[in-house]
Amino acid sequence: MTYGGVHEALRQYRKLQTETTVETADSHRLIAMLLDGAIERIGRAKAHLERGETARKGEQIGLAVSIIEGLRAALDHERGGEIAANLEALYDYMERRLTEGNLRNDASALEEVAGLLAQIREAWAAVPGLLAREARAAAAGAGR
Repeated sequence: MTYGGVHEALRQYRKLQTETTVETADSHRLIAMLLDGAIERIGRAKAHLERGETARKGEQIGLAVSIIEGLRAALDHERGGEIAANLEALYDYMERRLTEGNLRNDASALEEVAGLLAQIREAWAAVPGLLAREARAAAAGAGR
């Protein structure tokens, strides 16, 4: 197998692995994967920016914006209330900052959005533990 053949096989394996992970993930894990994906795309865009690879930078920023649009579309305003409204405004801000960063070749704008996404990702990672504690507290209260 040639180097190109090995590279293509690895690419196909990664694609299959990602598809399998998405198909078996719960909704909480899918949101985490989207957040991770957006952060990764912004990191790639920043690297392309630093190397002067304008087209590739723009592609990665476009992918990050698409992911953020997906996160926005997934918001449940009925159940999420004020938090969902705040996240929608924040996602809108992030999209604008990424667009500005792309147009102005502004690495600080990319870093800002990646940092905001990382904070959301950290908070999102804490949700299962919070829900488990609430469930245990409710069960303990019902047992009294």
